[in-house]
Amino acid sequence: MSRIGKQPISIPDGVTLNQDGQVITVKGSKGELTFRLHDSVVGSVEDGSFSVKPVNDNDKVAKAMWGMSRTMVKNMIEGVTEGFKKELELRGVGYRAQMKGTDLSMQLGYSHDVDYTPPEGIKIEAPKPTQIVVSGIDKQKVGQVAAEIRSFRKPEPYKGKGVRYVGEYVRSKEGKKK
Repeated sequence: MSRIGKQPISIPDGVTLNQDGQVITVKGSKGELTFRLHDSVVGSVEDGSFSVKPVNDNDKVAKAMWGMSRTMVKNMIEGVTEGFKKELELRGVGYRAQMKGTDLSMQLGYSHDVDYTPPEGIKIEAPKPTQIVVSGIDKQKVGQVAAEIRSFRKPEPYKGKGVRYVGEYVRSKEGKKK
């Protein structure tokens, strides 16, 4: 039994959740998101809350999809009300980021600038030259964009230079000894 899947999701004021078969649509003040439930689970809206149940309790796929489906709908509700945000920081001499229109341009120690165009629904800001903020209503997209930006120059273990998440701990190695 899924402990997460058993819990109902309360639908806050200002959010409308529509169910058309297996397709869930959530509308809120920040936007609209849709998600298709797996065929092995079924969702139901009742008394201002949404719950997910497996079609067959003995099915392994249903057990796997039960909690995941509930979490996806919960993240959709949270996204259209509050939104999601990931912060990255640049560490290293000469490492800078700046906005060029909607595109992000970064100097990461290469012989060229690294330009990144965000996908639709994602907003990127560079409030400081060494800070990048990725925000949007879709949690998966925000995390994916942050991971793509981080992959341009991952933090290296000797000096810690690179792009890292705010609060990320990078274990440093000891250098060569004479």
